Amino acid sequence: MKYLVTGTAGFIGFHVAQKLLERGEEVVGLDIVNDYYDIDLKFDRLAHMGIGNEAKEFNQLVQSTSIPSYKFIRLDLAKKESLLSLFEKEKFDVVIHLAAQAGVRYSLSHPEVYIESNIIAFLNILESCRFHPVKHLVYASSSSVYGSNEKMPFSTSDSVDHPISLYAASKKSNELMAHTYSHLFGIPTTGLRFFTVYGPWGRPDMALFLFTEAILNDKPIDVFNYGKMKRDFTFIDDIVEGVLKVADHPAQPNKDFDPQNPDPGSGKVPFKIYNIGNSSPVLLMDYIKAVENGLGKKAQMNLLPLQPGDVPASHADVEDLVRDVGYKPNTKIEDGVRAFTDWYLSYYNRKVDE
Repeated sequence: MKYLVTGTAGFIGFHVAQKLLERGEEVVGLDIVNDYYDIDLKFDRLAHMGIGNEAKEFNQLVQSTSIPSYKFIRLDLAKKESLLSLFEKEKFDVVIHLAAQAGVRYSLSHPEVYIESNIIAFLNILESCRFHPVKHLVYASSSSVYGSNEKMPFSTSDSVDHPISLYAASKKSNELMAHTYSHLFGIPTTGLRFFTVYGPWGRPDMALFLFTEAILNDKPIDVFNYGKMKRDFTFIDDIVEGVLKVADHPAQPNKDFDPQNPDPGSGKVPFKIYNIGNSSPVLLMDYIKAVENGLGKKAQMNLLPLQPGDVPASHADVEDLVRDVGYKPNTKIEDGVRAFTDWYLSYYNRKVDE
């Protein structure tokens, strides 16, 4: 089948496209390649997939030099007409929409970016799927939607009406918009609430990247909430497995849906929400210990209070994902972190100084 994967210069999108190609699918990748973080890393991800410097031009479809079934286009999803033209030309079977403006803290200082990248762009994806129907739209949501919820583990049957960042609000908006299009136009949509994804080729604004860089440079790492944090850290390979299993199972109407007691994670229409995490929360201090072990070097720590928009803990209930598609995250935190630190040292040609 032919897949559109948005955000393929990004962390998760890069890995998803790679796995689809490994199993013999045809893929068109799409990314704006903005400068939220190092664009050289983004272009290096593309280069790893055989996409050359032509990708630096906008609105130019580039064929991979090493993977004949992979094409890439640098495109702004907020440009509706360009996106509609791409859908009309390529006739996608499945869309995996992973492009978004990420980052909780960045949304405090750049709120307008989240409206354009996460709301307007998502509307254009939905409109494109409306006028050029696809078998399934899978899109990235976030564990951030749980906001100030304290009941653990987080379940998709829980209310998520109390976001504490605009980033989270934009992701909750995506879920509501998807349900509307599933209801009005019968588009099968599935939202995936990602829980703290990490691994090789990761994002430089994420804790693992920041910790590794600081430790290697003999600088203290910022440890928020004085280290009293727990996160459902999920290795990239486990995330990709889940994304593809979900993509292969288009959302179906919930036959047991009760309008008198509605389930927020499903509906009478082909709409579904899943958590996708490891379901084994790890203490932040244990995560830091794994980084230290991976590098063979101790961290200096700068203990700080909880930051605005952050939550002290996350824990994913993934029982329905296990039941419905056979999702089985199995990467231990020590192994996943070491895979990242090994990649980091190789990619940046760094050596560890004791």
